[in-house]
Amino acid sequence: MERAEAEAIYGQGREIVVGVLVALSERVAAQDARIERLAASVEELERRLNRNSRNSSTPPSQDPPGAPERKRAPSAGRSQGAQPGHLGHGRPLAPMESVDEVIQHWPEHCGCGHRFSEAEREPASEPARHQVAELPPLAILLTEHRLHRLRCPDCGLTARAELPPEVPAGAFGPRLEAAVATLSVRNRVSRRDLVELVEELFGCALATGTVDAIVRRTGQALALPYEDLLGHVRSAPAVNVDETGWRLRGKQRTLWGAFTEGAAVFRIAPDRHRREADALLGEEFSGIACSDRWWAYNAFEPECRQVCWSHLLRDFTAHAEGSAAQKDFGEAGLRTAERLFAAWQQFQQDSDRPALKRAIAPLKRELRTLLETHARKRARHRHTRTFAKNLLKIWPALWTFTLIDGVEPTNNAAERGLRGAVIYRKLSLGSQSEQGERTIERLLSVSQTCRLQRRSLFAYLADLLTARARGDPIPLLV
Repeated sequence: MERAEAEAIYGQGREIVVGVLVALSERVAAQDARIERLAASVEELERRLNRNSRNSSTPPSQDPPGAPERKRAPSAGRSQGAQPGHLGHGRPLAPMESVDEVIQHWPEHCGCGHRFSEAEREPASEPARHQVAELPPLAILLTEHRLHRLRCPDCGLTARAELPPEVPAGAFGPRLEAAVATLSVRNRVSRRDLVELVEELFGCALATGTVDAIVRRTGQALALPYEDLLGHVRSAPAVNVDETGWRLRGKQRTLWGAFTEGAAVFRIAPDRHRREADALLGEEFSGIACSDRWWAYNAFEPECRQVCWSHLLRDFTAHAEGSAAQKDFGEAGLRTAERLFAAWQQFQQDSDRPALKRAIAPLKRELRTLLETHARKRARHRHTRTFAKNLLKIWPALWTFTLIDGVEPTNNAAERGLRGAVIYRKLSLGSQSEQGERTIERLLSVSQTCRLQRRSLFAYLADLLTARARGDPIPLLV
């Protein structure tokens, strides 16, 4: 009896011990899983904390004080500025047909003390020329149009004169309105500062509401040129596309931009969704879309895309700042990118496309092997694995620039085109109405297009507003 009780007690104790061990094992497993999740969170937070303009799309203006210095080209060992023996570049003289006034100056005496008379003024050689550019006293030319009334001797009614077609119906002429619109969108002068500037420079009193009305009317006049620009971009063989944030009454919006060699189109949309890329370029777009790797551009087939290698360079830099296998992966990618840009620079000098293809071929093989190695399931670093898989999915889009003229390996054209719009957004805080969005879309599009065409924005807007006032055909940009 005692033996049976002892075995029963032993069995119960054993079950308790096993239960405790199982509970402890489950608890350890749960803690291990939690530690793994926390370690992954810490790794992700450290990765975000270390983001800067060298290893991400963060602009240099947002780099923290402790960010590493941006990589500079190797120094040639020379001091800054002109080197000994440099001839220099002076301001060229304007042609004589553009000179408004010529003033003759004669020497009064010689170094020996002889004083010249007027009879001795016979040029010994060509005169030295010195030109001075100066502004005339600025003032608004204020014209009053008096519309007289006459009484008809036949019917007794009064008839009033009508304004000629070339006279604007408003209080301001097209050149003044063009100047206001140019200062507002190109030079990003605020409404209040613009009022002060116009009064100080031109002696014309405006109100902030008047400035806003002028900008709005200019945007309305740009409706047809904007649609023409949009059609031109949609039919282009290659387009650089990018997007950035925008604000509408403080709420988040997105500013999309599409750029060709001589045209630019901006469009403000609700978000960065794929449908907005289709709305910008059109569902029938058949050209090459050059962009970064934002998922919305996956709507385009990889064979019809060019992925930006400047972004890839920053991605590889971020991986190279990791450790172990991730560091090796990043450094290998940086070496590939460096050789790729060297080959592209050589192509820009000699335009030898077969040579470009020969230089890129080994890089394609090396990168493909690198990506396939790190895309395998057993690859230890998940960020490296995901990055490699994504690049393999869009593999043809990495090399389109080697095949098609007019396509570059970077999306720098779009980033440069957006820069002015980003500064405008930061200063103006975006738009306050849907009509304001349409106005700024058109103004930014025309401003950047004129810059790409090396054309005067002020001159174009003056011609546009003059034609609109007269009822003449609206001048287009392409």
